[in-house]
Amino acid sequence: MYVKVTNNTGNDIYHLYVSSVGSVEWEEDVLDVDVFNGETVTVSLKGYSNPKFDVQAEDEDGDTYTIENINVKKYDLILTLDDID
Repeated sequence: MYVKVTNNTGNDIYHLYVSSVGSVEWEEDVLDVDVFNGETVTVSLKGYSNPKFDVQAEDEDGDTYTIENINVKKYDLILTLDDID
């Protein structure tokens, strides 16, 4: 399973955490690149059976952007400033 993530925040993203919907903790950083901004990356999600995830990105300043309950089989992920926590 994979998800395409586009960074439209205008900030460099350094970390991307995913967790199964309903999980109480963020799981490991799944970002396969060191940093991305204004581009789309494909992130592999291994070991999951449910395609619904909560996703949190962290930028260069430690600000976080969270999107909850996204079905990665139906939708790509587009991060914007509206998603900032």
